[in-house]
Amino acid sequence: MKSFGEIIKKAREENSYILRHVGAELDIDQAIISKFERGERKPTKEQVIKFAKFFELNKNDLLIAWLSDKIVYDLINESLAEQALKVAEKKIQYLKAQNNE
Repeated sequence: MKSFGEIIKKAREENSYILRHVGAELDIDQAIISKFERGERKPTKEQVIKFAKFFELNKNDLLIAWLSDKIVYDLINESLAEQALKVAEKKIQYLKAQNNE
């Protein structure tokens, strides 16, 4: 399971792009992209979509990696994280069902 940062770094290296080039194409500072790759900073959803389009990556897969990173980094040191995730999943299902009525 690769993180968002690992995925975009691999895509950048496979395309032989330097950070400066990616930054110019996406209008994102190269230092910020470097921090994304190292997991030191989190992109916005809009930035994730830009990366997916630029590198021709599956948008949903990249969004899932991004969302899962957000959840993991918030919960990694919580002893009740796994139970909280199970409850959250049920809440999501419940709220979606309420919205569809």
